[in-house]
Amino acid sequence: MNDEFVAEGKLAGLAKKFRTASGKTRAQSARDMGIKQPSIFHAEESPELTFVKLRKRMIEAYSGYRVEGPFYRLVEK
Repeated sequence: MNDEFVAEGKLAGLAKKFRTASGKTRAQSARDMGIKQPSIFHAEESPELTFVKLRKRMIEAYSGYRVEGPFYRLVEK
């Protein structure tokens, strides 16, 4: 995934993919980010909801990518 453009709706799946690959539970991720666990759930499981900033934070925290928008291009750090 090098400098790839990603649709906004795909950010939810990527956030979940990178969080789980890092070995973090939703509860651990929520603690890391200073938010409540349901927000992590909604960010990952409800792409129709507006959790774009949280999804971007999660992808950047748990992967080797930086998310650039508004087209959400993943760029290796």
